[in-house]
Amino acid sequence: MTAFRETGWAKINLALHVRGRRADGYHDIETLFAFVDDGDGIEAEFADTDNLAIEGEFGEGLSEGRDNLVHRVLALLRARYGADRVPPLAVTLTKRLPVAAGIGGGSADAAAMARLVRRHFLPELGDAQLARIVGTLGADIAACVASATCLGVGVGEELSPVPELRLAGTPVLLVNPRQPVATGPVFAAWDGIDRGPLFTGADLRAQLFAARNDLQRAATAQCPAIVEVLTELGALRPWLARMSGSGATCFALFDAVAERDTAAAILVQSHPDWWQMAGALR
Repeated sequence: MTAFRETGWAKINLALHVRGRRADGYHDIETLFAFVDDGDGIEAEFADTDNLAIEGEFGEGLSEGRDNLVHRVLALLRARYGADRVPPLAVTLTKRLPVAAGIGGGSADAAAMARLVRRHFLPELGDAQLARIVGTLGADIAACVASATCLGVGVGEELSPVPELRLAGTPVLLVNPRQPVATGPVFAAWDGIDRGPLFTGADLRAQLFAARNDLQRAATAQCPAIVEVLTELGALRPWLARMSGSGATCFALFDAVAERDTAAAILVQSHPDWWQMAGALR
């Protein structure tokens, strides 16, 4: 039987500036999305009815019901384009990424499901159109569709390319202390201070180094282990180390694969209980 496969690439926020709290409870942000060349796996095949099975290290306890974003993407695309174009699928989601970790999670999986359907059944859809359709299900999903470095504003759904920032292939190490951090409470605990815009100069790499994650203080209050992760990563001499999203995952960017791999090996020895993923930016 034919099987279709796609990857939910891990998302990181190279920087995340919170500019204001909106009346609808959301926040205006400026963020630089980037994506790692590894993540969750999605496999699908034809079936009589839609079905979702979740497996993998971080699959336990996740809903396989119709509330799962993978199911919701299928239902949304089928409602828009018809059952004759989007057939019933049996989907297996392999969760390799920790949950509530600031690296995409359900958004990456939803976007991967959308790309899988597009590739095999709706090839006329471009990334921008697909992002507009499925992005209604969550703020990060639009960026996860293309899974390419981009600038996100608004609540993160208004995207624009950043061609000057040439980061593809940059060695990256993701580290999580295996402690989930809930996004809502972190945003709610933001101190309300607008510390300024994301990019203001021509040298984007230098500006990235000078940027920040405005959620780090609130996330650290919920998960103090983030401080230890960032301290350990910083000691391994990456050119940038920062918390991603609302935490608790942190990332480190290196100039060479050997530097990244050495850092990963050191952390395996010193903190074997921490989750990590070594890869490169897409």
